Amino acid sequence: MSYAEPHTIEAEVDFKVEGAGKPCKTWYIIFGDLKSGVRPLVCLHGGPGAAHNYIRPMRFLATTHSIPVIMYDQLGIGNSTHLPEKLGDGTFWTVSLFLAELDNLLQHLGIQDSYDLLGQSWGGMLGACHAITQPKGLHRLVIADSPASMKMWVIAADGLRQDLPPEVQETLLKHEADGTTDSPEYAAAMDVFYQRYVCRVQPYPKDWNDTEAAIKADGTVYLTMNGPSEFFITGTLKDFDIVEEVHKIKVPTLLLNGKYDEATDYVMGPFFRSIEKIKWVRFAESSHTPQLEETDEFLRVVGGYLKAE
Repeated sequence: MSYAEPHTIEAEVDFKVEGAGKPCKTWYIIFGDLKSGVRPLVCLHGGPGAAHNYIRPMRFLATTHSIPVIMYDQLGIGNSTHLPEKLGDGTFWTVSLFLAELDNLLQHLGIQDSYDLLGQSWGGMLGACHAITQPKGLHRLVIADSPASMKMWVIAADGLRQDLPPEVQETLLKHEADGTTDSPEYAAAMDVFYQRYVCRVQPYPKDWNDTEAAIKADGTVYLTMNGPSEFFITGTLKDFDIVEEVHKIKVPTLLLNGKYDEATDYVMGPFFRSIEKIKWVRFAESSHTPQLEETDEFLRVVGGYLKAE
């Protein structure tokens, strides 16, 4: 289905970051009308450091359900301030940094007293951390394709890797052992995994390709916090674990994943078991990016959940 493009406003907000060594700005875009009286939805992209482009289909919630939608590029990627000199600096690129950036944007837009939040992949991890603090203005939370524990994520990924062709597994293991994950051979083997478990739409949609291009242009955040791929986690997030804190999320929460998602049911389980007001929807034809793979159904499910009272 095709959708009418919503009205948009693009802007930047100053973001004061200790230790950055230069002024920083967060770029954001608003789809729809923040003054409409409808509670806005803030969307958090994944990565970390993956840029907002691949979640752009979510903008059509402004068309289908009249929900104002806000997206932004997190610090270090896309249209926001880049800090390539901070590559490998795990003390700088932290969850706390990105929580502060989110708070800064909410305050700037004046929506801190009433908003919904949707986080996809890393964005869901960030959104969950935000919700754990029980901010007064958060009304509903959507956690899409996200882990509460990176150790569980790696266990699930290792299981999925076992289903890849033997020669692909061998290529991945060889380059990971040799430290040559930047080689074309590793990239080709990695894409076999991605086509099964990350985005099953082939050829990849433009929004996906735009995000991939952004990471290739500046992988500072992704490489520092995540690592060379979705399933070989060497960055600072490898020890991320909020399983024992998830029960502090008190707002109604929608869990989303795909049948073929690298965020398997095992990965999503801690959220379902610990959040009191919880609903879980699995997309039958999707992997890790249902907003790209089943856009119509994604908009129906998310829009319906956010507008239900």
